[in-house]
Amino acid sequence: MTNETRTVRPSPIAGTWYSDNPRQLRDTVDGYLEKADIPSLPGEVVALVAPHAGYRYSGTVAGHAFKTVKGKSFPHVIVISPMHQYHHQPILTSAHRAYQTPLGEVPLADEMMTKISNRLRQKIDQPLSPVANDQEHSLEIELPFLQQALQGRFELIPIMLRDQSRQVARALGEVLADTIRGKDALIVASSDLSHFYSESEANQLDNHVLNALMDFSPEVLFDLKDQGIGQACGLAAIATALWASRAVGADQVTLLSYDTSASSTGDSSSVVGYAAAAVTRPG
Repeated sequence: MTNETRTVRPSPIAGTWYSDNPRQLRDTVDGYLEKADIPSLPGEVVALVAPHAGYRYSGTVAGHAFKTVKGKSFPHVIVISPMHQYHHQPILTSAHRAYQTPLGEVPLADEMMTKISNRLRQKIDQPLSPVANDQEHSLEIELPFLQQALQGRFELIPIMLRDQSRQVARALGEVLADTIRGKDALIVASSDLSHFYSESEANQLDNHVLNALMDFSPEVLFDLKDQGIGQACGLAAIATALWASRAVGADQVTLLSYDTSASSTGDSSSVVGYAAAAVTRPG
């Protein structure tokens, strides 16, 4: 299928998860970015961890992640998310030529995606599987932030993980590192944290995950999941980003923000945890 015959993926979440009005969406995202207060980072940003709930719930936290790259230019951005809907293939990407948001189209990086897919096939016999008209929110929700924060045009490599195993995450991280080494690319891991515990329980569970994240320990993330003492719906996406980032020289994770849905709903009896972090390498 040629690029000319591939369609643009329409947004299934504009108007619900975020505004479908371009001006209102732009103002909302800019407001989150302006309000975010971030520390000076110990190097250049290689990857971000950002939440993926509706903006009224997690937009404030997400703003901290994307504030770290505001005004910067990345020709390629890899967004790794879970795939919440059932699909029989383990590693998914978009069959479209671009994503549509109210802020415009985000074109796909076809050449890099082909390289990633071929290397995954060689490594674990699991290429990227294109899917059309997916309903996945966790990848798209990051795009308006990228459109507003980054300077200039960028091409997107969308990767949605149905298989969130340790093996797939490590292999994907290694393949991504091989693909972007020497290139100016940004990785975004899309993930919320614990779901539907009391706020005090959520804080405990999330603290385990955040400690492993700040310790740069993708293996420990999976250990926590296996032991039932830490969870994140995009845990494999976070681990993938860590493995890829380490392989291209990153050595530090800075936690930028943590909160729960109780801040927006007022209900602390059943919450979702959100965090923003930046992965950096020296110089």
